[in-house]
Amino acid sequence: MHLIISATKNNNKLLADSLGETAKELSLEVKVICLEDYDLPVYTPSREKEGIPENANTLTLLFANASSLTFCAPEYNGSMPPIVNNAIAWISRSGSEDWRAAFNGKPAVVATHSGGGGLKVTQAMRAQLEHLGAIVVPRPVVTNFSKTLNSESAMAILGQLKTLAEALS
Repeated sequence: MHLIISATKNNNKLLADSLGETAKELSLEVKVICLEDYDLPVYTPSREKEGIPENANTLTLLFANASSLTFCAPEYNGSMPPIVNNAIAWISRSGSEDWRAAFNGKPAVVATHSGGGGLKVTQAMRAQLEHLGAIVVPRPVVTNFSKTLNSESAMAILGQLKTLAEALS
């Protein structure tokens, strides 16, 4: 199953839904989620001692069972939005003993709908996902208010993801 993760409910959720439709055209089984729906507390070691939130366990299972990932997130202060960092923190703490297990060896695409160019968020997501062991396809999906999603480009990028996922399975 290809998991498409939207950080936020607005334009990035619309982008995630559009990419989901494109992935279905490529015969990928798709699940689209929005991190806002999981309402995770801010990760801290002291909060972790109180127990892993059920929503973190749910996210961890979704990520662990995914064969590939697409992240759609807006640029926040030249980087990733806090909701993405927080979700990754909880997933890395609630999984198996291998804290990279939900990401390691999985093909991934980074995408954004940002107010500006979106380049910095795609670079930040790529760096984080590669650190976690994901294999990020070279070309990101970048949209903004003046640049809509190019369906041919989306098809090509998700096609690369599908090819990579098939080669790795």
